[in-house]
Amino acid sequence: MIQTPGVLITALAFVLVIGPLVFVHEMGHYLAGRWFGVHAEAFSIGFGREIAGWTDRRGTRWKLAWLPLGGYVRFAGDMNPASQPGPEWLALPAEERARTFQAKPVWQRAIVVAAGPIVNFVLAVLILAGFALAYGDARTPAVVGEALPGTAAAAAGLRAGDRVTALGGREMDTFEDMVRYVKIRAGERVRVDYVRGDRAAAVDATIGTQLQRDRFGNEYRVGLLGIAPTTPVITEVGVFEAPVVAVRRTGQIVGMMVETIGQIVTGRRSVKELGGPLSIAKASGEQFALGPEEFVFLIALVSINLGFINLLPVPMLDGGHLLFYAIEAVRRKPAPPQLVEWAFRGGLAAVLALMLLVTFNDLGNRGLWQHLAGLIG
Repeated sequence: MIQTPGVLITALAFVLVIGPLVFVHEMGHYLAGRWFGVHAEAFSIGFGREIAGWTDRRGTRWKLAWLPLGGYVRFAGDMNPASQPGPEWLALPAEERARTFQAKPVWQRAIVVAAGPIVNFVLAVLILAGFALAYGDARTPAVVGEALPGTAAAAAGLRAGDRVTALGGREMDTFEDMVRYVKIRAGERVRVDYVRGDRAAAVDATIGTQLQRDRFGNEYRVGLLGIAPTTPVITEVGVFEAPVVAVRRTGQIVGMMVETIGQIVTGRRSVKELGGPLSIAKASGEQFALGPEEFVFLIALVSINLGFINLLPVPMLDGGHLLFYAIEAVRRKPAPPQLVEWAFRGGLAAVLALMLLVTFNDLGNRGLWQHLAGLIG
């Protein structure tokens, strides 16, 4: 077992993951805004009091704040979180008002808002494309190498050489597809479609639960069908094919995220599995200790998460703004100000509640609540 990284290494790794990703995200907003002639008043990495900063010749204040859990670009005219024009905006001189965010047509505002998450996805694709170029595209056939004794696969009568064509009605092209499907469905009963020789068949199986422990002693419960893989086929990837492989892998990761969120919403997965900044910091320290490849891959995963979460249609997030821009485009006028105000208040409350929940989970995973219970007991 590898020794868990110390606090300083963990903190450093967390900053090296979150800092650049926040910078890239906000730079997407900044560059898109600059492209459309919107003046940026401030570009901040972190929230709260400014630690260091400078003002460039365009009048943009670039600063580093003391709470490195995000960042923001404040465009001219952004008087409130919902980016609604108010009396202050109307009072601006015409030339100055033309350089504000609210003065731009809805399609330009939408591009500026969407640019942040899009750049996060682009960064992840570039990283994954680099891995594809370096190591090729490994794809293992969806064929049973062995049905492990005592597992669901063995109980269902699967044999070596059977080619699995679908799980739960979903087509399986590779063994990796099966792993992604099974991993997040522990305890669920699924239909397994397979081909044995020239004969197609199907059988129901209940996915087992396996307790896994990583090199740092962390324990995870994952689904296990009990199918051992055959020999993987590694295909060399060229420069033009690498982005295609990277986009496919990014789509697979996003697909798993969507399914996992759906399981939480429907109650099939506990909200206790949601992690927050402390979990990211812990994972950052561990991947940093494992080596540069694992650490860079974590950056790609977190970048995909950051882009995906920000596109959720929740007011206060980029996706919430895009939702109201879509409404504005359909109605050909902005949504009623009172509706927008209440929606963003609700979005703020939801985001704060989620932050409290994941922080509560993080502290619980560190044993704080058990420790306090022991002190009280």
